[in-house]
Amino acid sequence: MLLSIFSDNELFNNIFLPLMIFCARIADVTFGTFRIVMVSKGNKYMAPILGFFEVLIWVIVIGEVMQNLDNWVNIIAYAAGFATGNYVGLIIESRVAMGYAKIQIITAKPATELIQSLVEAGYGITHHEANGANGKVSIIYSIISRKQLQTIVDMIRTHNPNAFYSIEDVRFVNKGIIPVNPTPKWRIGK
Repeated sequence: MLLSIFSDNELFNNIFLPLMIFCARIADVTFGTFRIVMVSKGNKYMAPILGFFEVLIWVIVIGEVMQNLDNWVNIIAYAAGFATGNYVGLIIESRVAMGYAKIQIITAKPATELIQSLVEAGYGITHHEANGANGKVSIIYSIISRKQLQTIVDMIRTHNPNAFYSIEDVRFVNKGIIPVNPTPKWRIGK
């Protein structure tokens, strides 16, 4: 429909049209991935905007595919664009690292050094002693910006490399200590 003026050109039908379908599908699925992230984080303004562009691109692409069902390369490009779009969307979302995460650290080794390093770096923590399956453990909780996640993981690996930790997404945070740019005062081997 949109590109019907080129429909008699074999080069266009077998190379350019499938490539355009592939790229457009990557774009619309990437928008869809971000839209889902925005919905899960409660961002009621960005999600509809992303949804608009996601569906706009999808309608144009599906129209071209449906008009050219006899061209199996278009169908393969459509499916490959969908798969690649999921991958690209997740890669970009992990790099952007929007929002907050809750980290829970459980360690059988005394956690004094780790706790001190976290506090000195400016992180708000809550900790307590508990009984685990194999004896006494220390449990540490913290809510952090997702952008700071690797710094915390590096601190855990430095001070308590055998610690168990889990990370969960957090939708909303009210008050607390969440440093914007913590200054890590700890060093490996300290």
